[in-house]
Amino acid sequence: MIPYSGLRLDRASDRRSDPDWIAALRARPGARVLPFWQDRYAPDSEPHGEEVFLGLDGEDGAFAVELAEEPASTVDVRALFGDVSAQESAMLVYAKALLHWNRNQRFCGACGGGTRPRHGGNVRDCLDCGRELFPRIEPAVIVLVEHGDRALFGRNARADRFSTLAGFVELGESLEDAVRREVAEEAGVAVGDVSYVGSQPWPFPAGLMVAFRAVALSDVINVDGEELAEARWLTREQVREQHMPRLRDSIGAHLIETWLSTPRAL
Repeated sequence: MIPYSGLRLDRASDRRSDPDWIAALRARPGARVLPFWQDRYAPDSEPHGEEVFLGLDGEDGAFAVELAEEPASTVDVRALFGDVSAQESAMLVYAKALLHWNRNQRFCGACGGGTRPRHGGNVRDCLDCGRELFPRIEPAVIVLVEHGDRALFGRNARADRFSTLAGFVELGESLEDAVRREVAEEAGVAVGDVSYVGSQPWPFPAGLMVAFRAVALSDVINVDGEELAEARWLTREQVREQHMPRLRDSIGAHLIETWLSTPRAL
């Protein structure tokens, strides 16, 4: 399973508009509350602060809270990957994103008025102009580009490791167009066929990484020198021999491992 995906939580979108129903869930002994402080998980803290409703975990409610006071200790949710269950990781990523959005939407972008949460924190209303605010995600594409039996890997100018190419989707752009643009901008490589692989929530703090495999029309590389310092075509054998480090919770690692396990190109 792709990390942070497959969350088995009923978001109860048909019922979370009822504050009395949410309050009754919160009062149940089985209710769970995940405490956070400014995007960091605080598992040892008492849950005092503004809460949001995440959904139903079985018959019990799952909540997250933005702590009113800084706790003694916190942890990045990504640091817990592999130490907690896949479901726990996915729920923490969801909680972080929803709390971050609420914390940063306390004022209306249209008129500057204050806002208040509704639907358990899944909507905010402007108290002055009545504008409804909804959570937004930040989509980005990540792609493994193939040419024959080789794949394209780039080294970021600010990092010392090679990885698949990625970038944010721009306005008025399809996901496939974003793949072609990013690869052309960063590596100077023209891309033809683009195939969807999968997606994952990405906790920075509300990203959505959409993964693809693509076929290059040429193996000529011309790096931009800004996003990428270097790019290389590598065979499966070269990748295995180099023991290329990969972010274990990233869908980029999934792309690479899938490619390594398939003996032929698209």
